[in-house]
Amino acid sequence: QVQLVESGGGLVQAGGSLRLSCAASGNIFKINAMGWYRQAPGKQRELVASITSADITRYRDSVKGRFTISRDNAKNTVYLQMNSLKPEDTALYYCNADIIRGRWAESEIYWGKGTLVTVSS
Repeated sequence: QVQLVESGGGLVQAGGSLRLSCAASGNIFKINAMGWYRQAPGKQRELVASITSADITRYRDSVKGRFTISRDNAKNTVYLQMNSLKPEDTALYYCNADIIRGRWAESEIYWGKGTLVTVSS
């Protein structure tokens, strides 16, 4: 089994910062790309940022320059540093990871259960 557990969400005023963490555990051989998604009430889930195993990053336009994604491969953990937060960043934030569980296994996508970020104006 593989689990992804997010942490670091909370309530913050506009202009503030939060750092989200997502730790993967279980039967893991290798982790390929990892990413952060978010879903606001009444809206579809959207990609916020992603990072490959080679540390190539990608961001949605609305968070560029404010959010930074990073990973610690020794800890199987991905982070999302969020600065200059805006009320429109309010959402449930999920992490996902493309994980290979064995040397000859195919990769699978796993999701965490989410952590809530609320930005007040």
